[in-house]
Amino acid sequence: MSDTVEKIKCLIIGSGPAGYTAAIYAARANMEPVLYQGQQPGGQLTTTNEVENFPGYPSGITGPAMMVELQQQAERFGTDVRFGWVDHVDFSDPDGGHKVRVDGTKELLCGTVIIATGASAKYLGLESEQKYLEMGGGVSACAVCDGFFYKGQETVIVGAGDSACEEAHYLSKLCTKVTMLVRRDEFRASKIMAQRVKDTENIEILYNTETEEVLGDGAGVTGVRVKNNVTGETSEIPCTGFFVAIGHKPNTDVFAEYIDCHDTGYIKYAEAGTSKTNVDGVFVAGDAADFTYRQAVTAAGTGCMAALDAERYLAAKGH
Repeated sequence: MSDTVEKIKCLIIGSGPAGYTAAIYAARANMEPVLYQGQQPGGQLTTTNEVENFPGYPSGITGPAMMVELQQQAERFGTDVRFGWVDHVDFSDPDGGHKVRVDGTKELLCGTVIIATGASAKYLGLESEQKYLEMGGGVSACAVCDGFFYKGQETVIVGAGDSACEEAHYLSKLCTKVTMLVRRDEFRASKIMAQRVKDTENIEILYNTETEEVLGDGAGVTGVRVKNNVTGETSEIPCTGFFVAIGHKPNTDVFAEYIDCHDTGYIKYAEAGTSKTNVDGVFVAGDAADFTYRQAVTAAGTGCMAALDAERYLAAKGH
């Protein structure tokens, strides 16, 4: 570490609902939190056109607007919100402080660290998919978040695992028809989840099928062009919503040397019912550890937990 190291009582890495909620609680507890926004300021909600399931917004709110309000609330209590990307950490000496490097140059020595880096949804990478995702015009990676907007309409979902089956089943309760695209000739999901989908009358399963292009009218999705990877035959499926359920990748690689993670990269809680990691003074909140719920409201709840746990940790050390 250089002579220009900045000492920080509470560092929060990430700027989604988990990070900003942690910041609000930490700031009100006089922990003088510094929050680095990361590569996607505002997190996944910045790609969500409408948020209608977060308490306190009876008329709904756009994802970006909600994140602006959360940032303003955190700053109101004194959170120092900064642009920057954490690219290296050294958690080998918790008693001496947690070393963090930002943007390859700035070095921090932190009493506590709250990891709220979230997870990134995996997409197919099609230009048309990204176009309608960015404009909020019919592409989504979360049926629970956005399925309501397609009530009484026809939708398509891509995926073959348990999450895809769960989301397809969820959509089937809202939509008149759900077409499920499975790339291979079988599901990767557990037998019970796959059977649940097969037994649902308004879910049509197309095996050996891949997406070639998301079709639209410039304002929203109108269908999907697909290809059978065995016969080579192409066809078009009309729909207004295109859901991608091929998994998420937690943004935790930079911590992997020191923090215990599951095989999938999600951070493990060291103690059930807390936000503690295996490193003293380092806590985790939100989707970086949550591979089950992945909702804004649950992320916010764990952000609160992380701030309270961090406050207690500092208090026990006499800070």
